[in-house]
Amino acid sequence: MTKWLLPESLADILPAEARRIEELRRKLLDLYRVYGFELVMPPLVEYLESLLTGHGHDLSLRTNKLVDQLSGRTLGVRADMTPQVARIDAHLLNREGVTRLCYCGSVLHAKPMGLLSDRELLQIGAEIFGHAGVEADIQVIELALESVRLAGVEHARLDLNHPGVSRAIIEADPALARNAEDVADLLSTKDVTGLRAFASETPLQAGSLDALIALTQLYGGGEVLQRAREVLPQLPQVGQALADLEQLAGFLSDYEVSFDFADVRSGYGYHSGIVFAIYADGWHDTLVRGGRYDGVGTAFGRARPATGFSLDLRALAGGLAPAEPAKAVRAPWGCDPALSAALRALRAQGIIVVQVLPGQQQSLDEFVFDRELVCEQGQWKVRAIQ
Repeated sequence: MTKWLLPESLADILPAEARRIEELRRKLLDLYRVYGFELVMPPLVEYLESLLTGHGHDLSLRTNKLVDQLSGRTLGVRADMTPQVARIDAHLLNREGVTRLCYCGSVLHAKPMGLLSDRELLQIGAEIFGHAGVEADIQVIELALESVRLAGVEHARLDLNHPGVSRAIIEADPALARNAEDVADLLSTKDVTGLRAFASETPLQAGSLDALIALTQLYGGGEVLQRAREVLPQLPQVGQALADLEQLAGFLSDYEVSFDFADVRSGYGYHSGIVFAIYADGWHDTLVRGGRYDGVGTAFGRARPATGFSLDLRALAGGLAPAEPAKAVRAPWGCDPALSAALRALRAQGIIVVQVLPGQQQSLDEFVFDRELVCEQGQWKVRAIQ
């Protein structure tokens, strides 16, 4: 009775949904190709230390571990493909100048990220290596927005943040710096009560708690940048981060842009520059996450500027309208050479043709027959089904 049951937070994808996900995958990879991105396919499993390079404790908790029967070393089933792509850029390609790479593959999380999240994701994304300027950030963000538009998402909203703001505030107070990951978690959920409780148990410098609470309230449109300059500590890193955000927002004036200075869910200490998220009505969580993560290739022997984004195709497809059945031609079963030739000719044109096997009952969710292949006066012809 339990043989067909799947582990918790894992699910099969049935025909119509599988077709839509695959069509999205092809469209997006074709989109990235016309932008000059090259496709790479890293392995599903790697040595654990390679998978976790440059990431914080959060990714380690999400990674499934196992022992390699050949080497005895610990392997990890990837929970994020970005470190693998950084390894390919730094160690295998080892090019000078700019490299644009894209990818698509399954990733597995040890635990779901949220109540409505799956543990298996079909991650697709694009990365630019070798360019430290804002131009690379602009292209990555525009490509991410074009990705969701191409998928059929309407009225996507872009959120920007710079981890340098929260990092400067945390590192300015030794008590905060010792508990940086915990503080970042409280910020990401805008848990003001939790921040106050933390401050009551940990002696903080004057103004540190007020600065953290201010971060949880700094979200909204362009006016947030000016408010941030007024209420946040006058630290050089904070001023530079706000200037970077203002510059980037100016280049993205054609889009709906907002800011959220408490959104540090990407992993404290991982991103080195501007980060972004894309939201849309109909999805319970972010559609796309991305940002700058310079230096992640250092562990592979080559530090490189890097920026990119990724999204889960399964989650993206799940918020779209139900997939419509595809129109198909119904054909009889037979060994007539003329029938075989007619079938090949139709399929060569990309037309779906389903041969009905002897005694077959029609039970197809994926196709609807609007035409049929019939033999008239010795010629096989397609005619509409009335």
